[in-house]
Amino acid sequence: MSAAEKFPPPTQFLVLGGGCFWCTEAAFQLLPGVKAVVSGYAGGQRINPSYADIGTGTTGHAEVIRIEFDPGQTSIERLLEFFWEAHDPTQVGGQGNDHGSQYRSIILCPDEAQRAAAEKSRTGAQKNFRDPITTEIVPLTKFWPAEDYHQDYFAKHPNEGYCRFVIAPKMKKLEHKLGRVK
Repeated sequence: MSAAEKFPPPTQFLVLGGGCFWCTEAAFQLLPGVKAVVSGYAGGQRINPSYADIGTGTTGHAEVIRIEFDPGQTSIERLLEFFWEAHDPTQVGGQGNDHGSQYRSIILCPDEAQRAAAEKSRTGAQKNFRDPITTEIVPLTKFWPAEDYHQDYFAKHPNEGYCRFVIAPKMKKLEHKLGRVK
């Protein structure tokens, strides 16, 4: 057994938002190499914000997800490629029927390497969109996990209205793109 097998490389994290975190969480859970996805808040000024705080649109925070992934199975580049496919990065002020700055498209980077990867990915993705990509790429200062009832929301509430009419069709479309037609 090699040293790499005994001590696999540590997982890495990527924090991004593409609308309602219930949707983005469910989408990224489809990908191989993703170990965990946590819904939360980032990009604003309020310390330890709550869902009620975020809903006011005054905290500066966005609904985001923190993706823990195995760099031996996937890459930041692949995750970012999927990010552009999983939402409309040209929409300003939200996603779909979810309006407000808390639903904006955003990538939060803990370091220069992730910022460079995000910028390069955004430039490459622009060719796939007629309108300009409006996704913010900003430094990650702090990620705040959302309340427990938001975690794994789609998996726990598949028959809830928003899940049936918004998330389920989106998951079907993404599964088709991934070659997992159901």
